Amino acid sequence: DWRNRNQIKTPQGVQWLTVPVGQAIDRRIRDVTLDGRWQAKHWKSLAANYRRAAHFAEIASWLEPIYVGRSYSHLSQMNRCFIEAINSYLGISTLISNSWDYDLPDGKSERLAGLCVQAGAGEYVSGPAAKDYLDEGVFRAREIKLTWFDYDGYPEYPQLWGAFSHRVSIVDLLMNCGREAQRYMRYVGK
Repeated sequence: DWRNRNQIKTPQGVQWLTVPVGQAIDRRIRDVTLDGRWQAKHWKSLAANYRRAAHFAEIASWLEPIYVGRSYSHLSQMNRCFIEAINSYLGISTLISNSWDYDLPDGKSERLAGLCVQAGAGEYVSGPAAKDYLDEGVFRAREIKLTWFDYDGYPEYPQLWGAFSHRVSIVDLLMNCGREAQRYMRYVGK
């Protein structure tokens, strides 16, 4: 699950940064509370491993205050804060809303398709793992294009610490490429 963890690149290889959220896994994302004091530790890991990156100073100027200057009670609150800051930096103006602001039916496929309809979206992009549980017919019936995201084929970018590592946090891309990060991204809506 990537909602509360991600990977960064270090001289020793890839390292996980995990936000502690407790044990219960059957909670809605908006109900997941954060445990412990993780923020300063995470920031120290980022600073230690990216200090030599080409755009460290620029990214740190707005990312460090988000890490250590704010308090987060819930995972969704923290994730939204990071997403909005990254979007702002990259000039991405895609509207972000909360699923709980909509009247949604039960069922995984029905819920997601209903969310798309109410938000006015004509396409839903999902990771390939969801093929095991999403019903494509539910989306088709509502005239919503269901696209399976392909993580392969991303171009490599200048990256610290040896051979290129895929599937690391966008923080890696930002620290190494700055505003040029969009050149290496797909599905960037403005």
